[in-house]
Formats: sequence, C-alpha cells, structure tokens
Amino acid sequence: MSRAKLFGSLCGLVFLVNFARVIFAPLVGEFIDEFAIREGTAGLVVTLAWVGSAAPRFPTGWLLTKVPRHHVVLASGAMLSLGAVFLGFTDGVAWLMVGAFAVGTASGVYFVSANPFISELFPDRVGRVMGIHGMASQVAAVVVAPVATVALWYDWRYAFFGLGVLAALLTALTYVLARRADLPDVDVAATGFLAAARSEWHIIVAGVALMGITSFVWQGLFNFYELYMVAKGLPQATARNLLTVIFAAGVPAFFISGTLVDRFPRVQFLLAVIASFVCSVFLIVAASGLWPLVAATTLAGFTIHAMFPAADAYILDTLPDTTRATAYAVFSGGMMLTQALGSSAVGALVERGIAYDAVFTAFAAGLAVLVAVFAGLDRAGRIPG
Repeated sequence: MSRAKLFGSLCGLVFLVNFARVIFAPLVGEFIDEFAIREGTAGLVVTLAWVGSAAPRFPTGWLLTKVPRHHVVLASGAMLSLGAVFLGFTDGVAWLMVGAFAVGTASGVYFVSANPFISELFPDRVGRVMGIHGMASQVAAVVVAPVATVALWYDWRYAFFGLGVLAALLTALTYVLARRADLPDVDVAATGFLAAARSEWHIIVAGVALMGITSFVWQGLFNFYELYMVAKGLPQATARNLLTVIFAAGVPAFFISGTLVDRFPRVQFLLAVIASFVCSVFLIVAASGLWPLVAATTLAGFTIHAMFPAADAYILDTLPDTTRATAYAVFSGGMMLTQALGSSAVGALVERGIAYDAVFTAFAAGLAVLVAVFAGLDRAGRIPG
C-alpha cells in the first residue's frame, strides 16, 4: 500500500511535468503576436523546452549511480516549481527561451529518474504501471489547451504561476510518502555510467533510432497542429480543439498499450504501433473537412501515445538491474535530443514557404522507410531484446 500511495503521487508529478512541456504548443500563436516573432522563432521556443528535457539526461544517468532514485525525483519537482514561476515573470522572448529550457530540464531529470524507479517498485508488471504513469502524463496534454484558453482570457503567465505552486505542493507530498514507503533495495553504484552505456549500446542505438525519429515527426506535428489545421481551412477555435482531441486519444492509448505490451512480443508490437502512426499522418495530409480530420487526428493521437509505454516497457524490461537506470538515461537523452529538433525543422521549412502537407508527407515517408528497415532487421534476429 505504501508503494501504491507513492506511485499515486508520482502520477501527480508526471501530470505537471508533462503539462510544462506541452503548454507551449497552444501558446505558439500568442507568442508570435505578443513578441512580434515569426514561426521559426516560435518553433525554437518550443524546441528549447524539449532540448531542455534532453540535456540533463546523460548527467542525470551518472547521478543515479551515486544518489537514490527518489532523491533525484524530488529535485526535479523543485526545479519544475522554480522554472514555472520564472516563466510567470517573463517579459521578453529571450527570457521565454530560458524559462522554456528550465522547465524542460526539470522534466528530463524527472523521467530519467522516475521511470526506472517505478519499474523497480513494481517489477512484475512493468508495462502496466508504465501505462498508468503515462496515462496520468497524457491527461495533462488533454487539459492543456482548455487551460491555455482560460489563461489567455487574462494572461498566459497565470498558467505558469499555478504550475509552480502545484509542483511545490506535490513535491512536498512525494517527499513525505517516500519516507514512509518500503522502497526497493537497488545498488545505485552497481555499474558505472560509461560501462553501462558501453555494455548496452545495441539496445540504446536501436531505441534512439526508432523512437527518436518517430518522436521527431510527432514533435513537429503536434506543436504546429493548430496552425496546420487553420491552413487546412478550419476556424482557429476548431483547430485548437483538435489539438485537445489528439491528446485525449492518448489517454486510453497509454493504458491499453501498457497492458498489451506485457502479452505480446515487444519488438513486433512496437513496430506495429509506429506503422499505424505513419498511416495516420498520411491520412491527416489527405483529409479535408472537419469529420475526416477528426477521425485522422484521433488515430494519430492514439497510435503515437501507444508507442511510449510500449517503448519504455521494451527498454526497461530488457535492461538488467545493474545497468537499467544509466543505460535508460543514455537512451532517453539520445531520443529526446533527436525529437527536440522536430519543431524547429517544421518551423524553418514552413517559414521558407514549404506547405505543411508537403513537410508532413516527407516526414511520414521517411518514417515508413525506417519501420521497414527495422522489420527486416527483426526478421533477421538483429534487434536486441
């Protein structure tokens, strides 16, 4: 029961951590208007939040060989609170970039420390608990557009002030519950950081290539989704609501995928999920009119979010205890650095006059080739795990 209560507080923290990363997407238009910037600069702001999420993952992996997992989780909560309050006082685009990087950094520290910690709290059902944890994260993505809409009635900065206060309260609660919980006995210094990375390089490279490039496409798609839908002829309010739809579809996806991945061969399941996401992107490009776009949006939201618990279960359950935290940190850092470039890439291409349809068609085609390559490697027995 003590572990279950601690897990509940971690689900609350991951809600706030993910909220801090995705809140920038529905505010892109507001940033363009308030700070008199163009799409490329606005995309850079979003990219910095995700680069911030990637940047601390390697040093955090090293830290986890020295410090208990839950201590690092608590530090990430404190960082999130301070970074959010800083954003609340932002009055220029340069400081906005700094704040975006700061809250992104807090999220990176959290995921690298919390995901291995949760897999060790419940070692007999890794996929299921990662699915529930991811579902809590995804609820934040669902509510982010309505919260941004309400905040914009007054000032978008209020969303960050509220985030900072809630993060401080939940971090304090997690500290109390961790002190009372029966924590797993893990030797944090079992394997050094570099030794862990070298010994598990096959699965790290495979994970970064497959999940990183898929997430690159996803980053570019969802951060410009509202503007993309407006370009397809939808009213701005409808376009913003479709952003909510794409995130709402991910709530059941986390739970369903987390449950199924424990029952099927994990590599094949993961490839099937990513292939379905590729199909959904092609459908979005081809669709016109509200209801076809709603259907394609729902499919895209479900399939991409089904990938995350499947990927985490595959990586975390394949890695041995002695290298799990550090090797996972290297994998997630490489994946995040790859995906973080998606927003800047889309913003730069659109700013040069390339249509959204052309950009996302090219992205989906490249991802389809990657899935085909991995399917061939899997049939040849060359994929680790």
